[in-house]
Amino acid sequence: MGPVVFILLCWILYKKVYLQPDFDLRWQHIKDSLHNPLLWLVVLLMIVNWALESRKWQLLMAPLEKLSFLTAFKSVLAGCSITMLTPNRIGEYGGRILYINENNRLKAISHTILGSMSQLFVTLLMGTAGLVYFRFIGGQGKMLNIILSPFLLNILLYISVLVCIGLLLLYLRAGFLVTLINRAGVFKKLVKYIEHLSDFNRKQLLRILFLSIFRYLVFILQYMLLLHVLQVNIHPVVCFWLLAVYYLLLAFTPTIGFTELPIRAAASVQLLQVFSANILGIEVASFGIWLINLVLPAIIGSILILKVKIIKENDNSLF
Repeated sequence: MGPVVFILLCWILYKKVYLQPDFDLRWQHIKDSLHNPLLWLVVLLMIVNWALESRKWQLLMAPLEKLSFLTAFKSVLAGCSITMLTPNRIGEYGGRILYINENNRLKAISHTILGSMSQLFVTLLMGTAGLVYFRFIGGQGKMLNIILSPFLLNILLYISVLVCIGLLLLYLRAGFLVTLINRAGVFKKLVKYIEHLSDFNRKQLLRILFLSIFRYLVFILQYMLLLHVLQVNIHPVVCFWLLAVYYLLLAFTPTIGFTELPIRAAASVQLLQVFSANILGIEVASFGIWLINLVLPAIIGSILILKVKIIKENDNSLF
C-alpha cells in the first residue's frame, strides 16, 4: 500500500490545494511572507510540535517495546500521512504500526487511543477555558454572540465541561478500565490487547499529559505568529483564547484530513473576523497552518511509508 498511499495523497493534496478559491492570491501572500523570520519560526515550531508527539509515542509504547526517538519520529510522520485519508484522524495508527513489532501491533491500538485522549482532553480543557473567558471574564461575550447565541454558547460550555471530566477520569483510571473489562465475561477476550494499560502509573500518565499541553501551546503559538506575520492584528490574550475556542469547535466537527481546509478556513473566519477586518489574512493563516502542520508532515510521512515498502521488498528478495 506504500506507493498507493503516496500517489493518492499527492493527488488529493493537489486537488485540494491548487484548486482552492483565490489560490494565486493566497500563495502570493505566503511568498511575500518568506522574508519574515517569524514565518520560519513557525516552520521550526512544526518540528518541535511533532518532536513532542514523538516523545509521547515513545512513552506510550514503553510498556510494549522500546522505540528510539528517531524511530518514534518516523512512526509519527508515517501515521500523519495515513490520517489525511481517514475521518477525524483515526487512521494515524495505520502508519505508525509500520515501525512496531508485529506481535505488538494490536496491543498498541489502546496505547494510541490513550495518547489521543490526552491530547483531546487538553484541547477541550483549553477550549472550555476560552468559552469561560469570553462568557464571564474578557468582556467580549457580546461580540462572540454574533457567532453563537448565548443558548448555544452555554450548551457548548456544559457539554465541554462534562466531556472533559469524563475524559480525565477515564484517562487517569485506565488500569481500572482493564479490571472492569476483565470482570465482564462478554469482553474478556479483549483484555490481552489492553492489559498493558495497567502498567502506566500516575506519574507516567501525567508526563504524557504535560507533553500534550506543551504541544498544544506550540501550535497555538504557531497560529498566533502566522496571524501576526499576515497582519491580522488581534490582542494576544484575546487571540489566544479565540484560537482555543477555534480548536474546540474543530474537535467537535467530523472531518476527513484532506477536507479539513475549507472547514478550518470557514471556522477561523467566523471567529476571528469579529476582532479583525483582515479576512484574507485570516484565510491565508488557516491555509498556511494547514500546509505547515499537516500537509508537509504528511508528504514526508508518505515518502517514509514508500521507503519502508521498498526496504521490505528488498529484504524479502534476499530469501
